[in-house]
Amino acid sequence: MPAPIDKIAWLHLRNGQLLSTRSRGKDRYYIPGGKREAGETDAQTLLREIREELTVVLDPASLKYAGTFEAPAHGHAAGVLVRMTCYWAHYTGQLQPAAEIEEVVWLTYRHRPQVSAVDQLIFDWLKEQGLLDE
Repeated sequence: MPAPIDKIAWLHLRNGQLLSTRSRGKDRYYIPGGKREAGETDAQTLLREIREELTVVLDPASLKYAGTFEAPAHGHAAGVLVRMTCYWAHYTGQLQPAAEIEEVVWLTYRHRPQVSAVDQLIFDWLKEQGLLDE
C-alpha cells in the first residue's frame, strides 16, 4: 500500500462559507494548499502554496492546527489516500487566483458533492462544529 499523499491545507471561513479553489481543467473544488516539498515544515509548505495559488501572505505567528483528515485521493488509483493536515491562519493581501488556480469561491455545506472526498470529511467536521452554513 503506497504512503498517503501528504498535503497541507488552509481553512479560511467568512460568514459561514469556506474558501475553496478550482484548478484549471478540474471538475472539483479543493481547499487551498498543496503538497510538501522535501524538507519543508507544515508552515513552510502552507505559506509557499498559499502565496503561489492565491497571492496572499499567511501570518506564520497566527497558524493554528485545526485537524488531520484522510480519505481516498480524487483522481488517483484505488487505494491511494490523501492525508490533509489543516491549519487556520490570518493573511494579508488580496485573494486572487494564480498559478494553476482558475477560480476562487466561497462554499457552504450544500456544495459538499462538488469537493474531493477528503474535503467532504472536512466539510462534515466544520458543519458539526457549527462553522459551515447549510
